[in-house]
Amino acid sequence: MKLGTKLLAPALVTALVALAGAAAVGVGSHLQAAKAARNHETSLGEVRALADAQARLGQLHSSAYRGISIIGSIDEAGLKSLMEGIANGSKAIDDSLSQTIDPSDLGDSPVTVPKVQTALATYAKQATQALDLASVDPNTGIAAMQGADAAYKELAAQLVEMQKAILATSRTEQAADLAANDRITIALLVATLLLTGAAVGVGARLLVSVARALSRASHAAESVAEGDLTVRVDTDRQDEIGALQRSLARMVERLQSSMQQVRQAADSIASVSSEIATGNQDLSQRTETAASQLQQTASSMTQLTESVRQGTDAAAQANQLASSASSVAQRGGEVVAQVVSTMDEIHQASRKIADIIGVIDGIAFQTNILALNAAVEAARAGEQGRGFAVVAGEVRSLAGRSADAAREIKALIAASVEKVESGSRLVQEAGTTMTEIVGSSQRVTDIIAEITAHSGEQRDGIGQISLAVGQLDQMTQQNAALVEQSAAAADSMRTQANGLANLVGSFRLPGHVATPLTLAASAPAQAPSRPVPRPAPKAAPAPATPMAAARPSAMPVPALAGASGDGDWETF
Repeated sequence: MKLGTKLLAPALVTALVALAGAAAVGVGSHLQAAKAARNHETSLGEVRALADAQARLGQLHSSAYRGISIIGSIDEAGLKSLMEGIANGSKAIDDSLSQTIDPSDLGDSPVTVPKVQTALATYAKQATQALDLASVDPNTGIAAMQGADAAYKELAAQLVEMQKAILATSRTEQAADLAANDRITIALLVATLLLTGAAVGVGARLLVSVARALSRASHAAESVAEGDLTVRVDTDRQDEIGALQRSLARMVERLQSSMQQVRQAADSIASVSSEIATGNQDLSQRTETAASQLQQTASSMTQLTESVRQGTDAAAQANQLASSASSVAQRGGEVVAQVVSTMDEIHQASRKIADIIGVIDGIAFQTNILALNAAVEAARAGEQGRGFAVVAGEVRSLAGRSADAAREIKALIAASVEKVESGSRLVQEAGTTMTEIVGSSQRVTDIIAEITAHSGEQRDGIGQISLAVGQLDQMTQQNAALVEQSAAAADSMRTQANGLANLVGSFRLPGHVATPLTLAASAPAQAPSRPVPRPAPKAAPAPATPMAAARPSAMPVPALAGASGDGDWETF
């Protein structure tokens, strides 16, 4: 069996056991929850039915009292309909209780469904009797309703008691369901923990056996790490640990070959480092010249940016002033529109006043006619109607004066209406003019806004150019610093070559004796002076100088100790 299968089997068994336990707990909890939900739904339906029965009973009782209070104003058919309504209502309550209430949900309550049905029948009988007596003598009916009141109160109390019994039974069943659910959950969790513990024990034994095999492979790797490349690694296992041992054996063979190549590469590194230092000095001088020219260009771009910024600010101020003027013109247009609306309202009010005056004129005319008729009747009456004729004459006089005043007011209102119409036309013309002014102001504002936007774009473009020049300046300074670092790295490379040779000599290879080697070191190249960094905009990082291109045959060399042999390592 493979090592992966051995290690994976206990974990899979543990996971399956835990998953099965969780599933069992979930299924048990779901079943208990479903049962509790059904019980709760049943109890809730019964409670709702009882509440509905109480409401219907209250309606029946109110209907009986209302019938007695109006018994004198209803006929025999109305009385019969009222009594049938009480009988039908009591039967509906009886049927609802029979279909909804489960006797087992009442527990030990003394109130039962038959008892409630009997009390309901008693109440219905007494209520109908009271109505029947009230049709003959209202006082007798009211006295008979006292018995119906007692039956109503007893029945209502029984319904409340039945509701309490159902709720108590529901709470008891819920508590029992919760206890059963807890017992099932605890039992399943205990079984899951026991099975998981057994699987963990088997996995621990497998891990111990694997750890021992890996320890032997680790000892062989430590020997290689100490420089002993003559170590022999056992390759007799056929599992993953055996594959690891075979990989270690191949690694030792590759290290032996690599050490030979590193010995040759150290000589090549020492000769190339001197050439790199000389080239870096020339590159440093040219880089400093380019940095000075870029500084001058950046200064000129800064001045140009400031000029464009001032022009942009002026355009922005003009845009703000144009916007303010447009806002003022818009407010003026709104005021004129309000004036037009007000003039229209005045015109409508004047027309309504003219209509009212016309009504008054008509009333005066009718009054005059009525007064004339009254005078004629007074003349017919002779001596007895003389005083009435005088009054009728005065009424005719007043009616005539009212008609004259109404005509004068109507003429004044007509003149006022004409003036209001003339004013409305003038205000409308002013509103049209203000609308044109607002449109012109808005067009001017749009043009200035476009000028401002173009100025902002020019400012942004010049700013980007200035930023790019600053970045070039910064990159040039970084290049100068990198050139200095390259010169120092070339000098360090010669020192590292000696350290590399000594390190290679410390390895024990088959057929060779571990002896330190020393390479001739040339004089270190003079590092160029480092330019002083200048503040500049954020620049892109400078690309690394490809060092390996100088000698393709040389392999990458790690950081090694210096030739002084003091044990300190430098970063290369």
